[in-house]
Amino acid sequence: MLTLLFVVLINGFLGLLIFSRNSNSLINRLFFAFTIGTLLWAASSYLTDHAPVHQRLLWGRLAFVFPVVITFILTLLSRCFPVRLKTPLKTIYVLSLLATTSIIICLTPFVVKNAQFDSNGTTLLPGSLYFAFILMELILFGYCIKSYVQARAVANTDQRQQAKIVGFGIVCSFLWALILNVLLPLIANTLNPAQYGPVGSVIFVSFTAYAIVKHRLFDIKALIARSIGYILTIASISTMFVAFSFFAINRIILNNNQLPLKAQLIYTLMAVLLAFAFPVLKSFFDKRTEKLFYRDAYDSQVFLGNFNKALVSTFEVTPLVKKSAQIIESYIKPSYIIFELRRTGTSTQRIISTSSNPQFGEEEIRNVSLLTSNMHQIIIVTDQLEQKHATLKTLLQSKNVAVLARLASNSHDEGIGYLILGSKKSGNLYSQQDLKNIAIIADELVIAISNALRTEEIQNFNLTLQAKVDEATRKLRDINEKLKALDESKDDFISMASHQLRTPLTSVKGYLSLVLEGDAGKVTKLQKEMLQQAFTSSQRMVYLIADLLNVSRIKTGKFIIESRPVDLSKLVSEELLQLASTIKSHELTLEYQPPTNFPVLALDETKVRQVVMNFADNAIYYTPPGGSVKIELIDKPSSIEFRVVDNGLGVPKAEQPHLFTKFYRAANARKARPDGTGLGLFMAKKVIVAQGGALIFNSVEGKGSTFGFSFSKADLAQASIPAIVK
Repeated sequence: MLTLLFVVLINGFLGLLIFSRNSNSLINRLFFAFTIGTLLWAASSYLTDHAPVHQRLLWGRLAFVFPVVITFILTLLSRCFPVRLKTPLKTIYVLSLLATTSIIICLTPFVVKNAQFDSNGTTLLPGSLYFAFILMELILFGYCIKSYVQARAVANTDQRQQAKIVGFGIVCSFLWALILNVLLPLIANTLNPAQYGPVGSVIFVSFTAYAIVKHRLFDIKALIARSIGYILTIASISTMFVAFSFFAINRIILNNNQLPLKAQLIYTLMAVLLAFAFPVLKSFFDKRTEKLFYRDAYDSQVFLGNFNKALVSTFEVTPLVKKSAQIIESYIKPSYIIFELRRTGTSTQRIISTSSNPQFGEEEIRNVSLLTSNMHQIIIVTDQLEQKHATLKTLLQSKNVAVLARLASNSHDEGIGYLILGSKKSGNLYSQQDLKNIAIIADELVIAISNALRTEEIQNFNLTLQAKVDEATRKLRDINEKLKALDESKDDFISMASHQLRTPLTSVKGYLSLVLEGDAGKVTKLQKEMLQQAFTSSQRMVYLIADLLNVSRIKTGKFIIESRPVDLSKLVSEELLQLASTIKSHELTLEYQPPTNFPVLALDETKVRQVVMNFADNAIYYTPPGGSVKIELIDKPSSIEFRVVDNGLGVPKAEQPHLFTKFYRAANARKARPDGTGLGLFMAKKVIVAQGGALIFNSVEGKGSTFGFSFSKADLAQASIPAIVK
């Protein structure tokens, strides 16, 4: 009974552990089904001796059904482990038919004919087809072994090691079953020894557990290590409690089997002491199991963090590589590390090794480069190389190379060299964690070493580059001086030309005004329209010349704001009066309601007048016929605002940030009015900001714009000291 209970506990524990680790894996599911089969087999064997008498024959026959189920599961497992094998549908049908037939005859008297009962238990008697049942079992098992042989031929080294261990466990379990189910029944003429057949499954499970720990089978090593630690801890506490509490206190000290109050108090105290002992024992066994299962264990985050620190600690190639090798050696613990960096246009080939006698030289590197040119793999594990790469595998094994990492940005790139790692000092294989971390650091090394090589190249050519920079700087200084001289000449020319043009233009504008007013005689309607166009153009030219002069004055520091009391309401009305004929000719609607009792403010009248005219003029010229222009002059409690609102072209959103810079014009504005200069808004911003005001601007392309300004009343209540605009 205890033996069967042991089978149930071991197989059940490992089966549940593997199934919970990855319930979607077919291999995990089949292994779980196998452990369930062994549990049912053990249960039926136990009930054959302990169930009610009238049920024992049925349980005895079921004890032969479950081995068939287990063997059939093993045949399925052999087709997908260690590698997935293609199984013809016909073969699956034959195996299923064979297993089903075996199960059916096991439930008939042909395998277990009858049962005899006595004080020692149940004796099962074999039937006429018992040996046929054994033959079908042998066929299923033989097919299972054949599958493992086929799988090993195409598996990599790690998979072959797994298959070798698990396969050996299956063979041992089968031999156990053969002895108990065939040989002993033949000798004793009874099937009673077959009741201990489930014990053989523990052999298979034990070898599987070893494959888990040693060769990463099912990837549940961490769970097993922790579980063993907890089991040992609980077992130790239980043993201590029973030994010290029951035997030492109850039997020796109290000398009876009763539990008086004194004993209860002692038990309570002992329980408290054991509770305090639990963390100590748990820590003790955790350390021992980790030492057993994780001799090469390390924290990946700590490793990668320290590795990154090493990469940024220097920009020199050799120190960078040596520091990287030290970090790798301290965590992954290879027997040796070699860095090979290819020859470039500015540097020679380098082979840097942690070993005083590097096993890989230029010739080996050359051969490896030729053999890996078409592999398109970043990480090459020697033991996992397939048969078609036998030459490369032989070369690497001869030099004790376990892992070869290409330092390349992608698998198709030749890269800058190799990271070569020898076998582990502990003798263990490189784990999946190791390979994943090597892939990560290989990517980081490509960037770090490439940057270091560029830095080295820059340092080698530093003197030449410095001389070229000095020469280029000298030439730039000369060109800059010439540009400054040209810029000053341009400003002088603009200033001189503007002054020369302003006097005759003022005269022309004055005489046109006199003629329009009738001082030179009666003017016909047609003449008046033509003269008005000339007057408007001359007025625009006056504003242009004023803008050019102001730009020149800003450049030379002579642009001064001269503030004096100004009636802004009257100023706006006067400027709009000059634009009446222009608005009419453009077929626009102008809306303006002059405010009453508008405060007098300290402003530079001439320059503000230019700003008002510029905003209004732009609105007229950039609004298509039939549109409207609305002028607003608003008196607020603490400020005043002037706005010109139109429903014209608008300014594209992408160009709005550049609108108030010198000589800038939006693309749609250049098409609508090619003769603009881009100085009006630039000067408007300078004038408004210099007097302590703020611009108002809002625009949506195709819907119109709002231009204006605002001033604080408190700042403009009195005339201020003239300010120089820069």
